[in-house]
Amino acid sequence: MTGAAIIALFLYSCSSNDANPNSEPTSQPATSTVPAISYTVTGSFPHDTSSYTEALLFYNGQLLESGGNYGSSKLFQYDLKSGKTSKSIKLDPRFFGEGACVFRDTIYQMTWREKTVLVYDKAFNKIKELPLPIEGWGLTTDGTNLIASDGSSNLYFFEPTTFRLLRTQGITEAGMPVSNINELEYIDGIIYANQYQTNTILKIDLNSGQVIGKMDLSALDQRAKAQYANSEVLNGIAYDSTSKKLYVTGKNWPEIYELQIAY
Repeated sequence: MTGAAIIALFLYSCSSNDANPNSEPTSQPATSTVPAISYTVTGSFPHDTSSYTEALLFYNGQLLESGGNYGSSKLFQYDLKSGKTSKSIKLDPRFFGEGACVFRDTIYQMTWREKTVLVYDKAFNKIKELPLPIEGWGLTTDGTNLIASDGSSNLYFFEPTTFRLLRTQGITEAGMPVSNINELEYIDGIIYANQYQTNTILKIDLNSGQVIGKMDLSALDQRAKAQYANSEVLNGIAYDSTSKKLYVTGKNWPEIYELQIAY
């Protein structure tokens, strides 16, 4: 983390089960050189506490999730409201599942240290494996490229069909490199990224590589751990382009939270 990081204090209150479009704003940004992002919690939904969440994304109205850890890594699809799984595939025990995204109905799932990308069709049939030149952390797409993180201050742009590295973009805050960039979500030219081992989501301008906003989700982390003692760190960002809502969770969290933010 950089010395310029400033934690915003959030006031949290939401329904524990159902969406509540009339809820009051639940966060207030503090003064900062990088603006704090206010959010409203508009709902909460069940999440599989056995999933060591590495990626969360929407595809055709359903949630896809990549779960990590050797021997228990998986890729699965489920309904947000019920939490019911409709499709699932367990990875070979030698793979630690990491970031995932969908590009033109093809699912790409990175592995952590195995230098391999697993490629599936939409029915979860594995098509092939591709070489991965970096350590796999987060993955998203801008509709043309696949964009990945490796826990450093860089984002990497890859050609989807080959995973050939096209370019590298350094990410900075107040002129200093930002560490531990993890799970990614691309929204209209902006990257939203979990900063690993923190409760912060970074808003990154891809044109400049600069952090232009920060969202502190400490209140959600506290709620998850109060409900399930084995909840671990915040990780998982999914954007529903239909509702314009952001959904976040964490590793082994009992809930997914629906947020309304100013994009």
